[in-house]
Amino acid sequence: MSFEASRIKLIKPSPAITISTAAKAMKAAGEPVIDLSIGEPDFDTPENIIEAAYAAMKRGETRYTAPDGTPALKDAVIEKFRRENGLAFARENITCGNGAKQVIFNALMATLEPGDEVLCPAPYWVSYTDMALLLGGVPAVVECDISNGFKLTPDLLEAAITPKTRWILINTPSNPSGAAYTAAELRALGDILARHPRVLILSDEIYEQIWYADAPFTSFGVACPELVDRTVIVNGVAKAYAMTGWRIGYAAAPAALAKVMSKIQSQSTSNPCSISQAATIEALTGPQDYVEMARAEFRARRDLVIPGLRAIDGIQVLNPDGAFYAFPHMANFIGRRTPDGKLIETDTDLTGYLLNAAKVAGVQGAAFGLSPYFRMSYALGQDDLKIAISRISDALGALD
Repeated sequence: MSFEASRIKLIKPSPAITISTAAKAMKAAGEPVIDLSIGEPDFDTPENIIEAAYAAMKRGETRYTAPDGTPALKDAVIEKFRRENGLAFARENITCGNGAKQVIFNALMATLEPGDEVLCPAPYWVSYTDMALLLGGVPAVVECDISNGFKLTPDLLEAAITPKTRWILINTPSNPSGAAYTAAELRALGDILARHPRVLILSDEIYEQIWYADAPFTSFGVACPELVDRTVIVNGVAKAYAMTGWRIGYAAAPAALAKVMSKIQSQSTSNPCSISQAATIEALTGPQDYVEMARAEFRARRDLVIPGLRAIDGIQVLNPDGAFYAFPHMANFIGRRTPDGKLIETDTDLTGYLLNAAKVAGVQGAAFGLSPYFRMSYALGQDDLKIAISRISDALGALD
């Protein structure tokens, strides 16, 4: 008997989680694995946020809430968009879910008809394409390799849009590349999208606070205000406030779409954790010292990792403008052989080799729709990062 519906066979488990699980098993067995596969800050959640959660529990805020968040949480999100992005929204525009992933899922579920195309500039976050497939959509992958700075250009966008295009998913700063769009680049994409009124825009801005570029971060809603009536701006507290396990994401969306997304959530998970909602209010409205500290530390780690990778003969890597990932181009190592004679045919082979030979876990570029690359998170202490780079260098140097 099969317990897997046909649509489930279209998707795969998260590659990053699969690799991280393997790395954890190796560590549990006593192997000195350094896990660079998961995009998760290594800091603890700030104390003021933890205290806010505790206070909420003491007040009895442990019951059901509205499916898409309390009025107080929505007000905190509205204030965040006003203060940090200069965007004005009402409660009817705000929807909150169990992480940004659920918010994105809800938006796609609310709108996709069978055969609708979802434009996914590659490299893309691993879940975008599988979500589209699971919901009856067709992922339309647009390759944006290192020569384009891993960013979608107006020409590539125009060529990719068809009568079936329903969504474009933009991630800035990007997971996995760390590439970030400037205001001018977003404006140029918006000029193309303005001519295609059926296309909805999802701007995934979850890494907004982890930003290194000289120019300030620009939300798609700021760059293209005339498209706000068909734009969903997704964000959350997981990356910015070291709250991955608290599971709160949020979005600003057209009111009619936000209402449908809430209806979907009411019949799936119902409300996000009430305690996490209270913690998120404190994260968004309380002191922001942690955000500045974390950004500075991630920048220091980037400035350690990128020169370290560039010092390895054969690696090409761009300096990321945000997030906490390096995404080196590994083409020079494809076609080589390991010391035991195994041929490295793909970046998946190379990732497996680095895990077993160097004891460094990363994620192959194929998982993000673009090969041959290797994503490594630098959300890890600098001492571990130095050791990881040294091991990677030794392992790659041993290839024939």
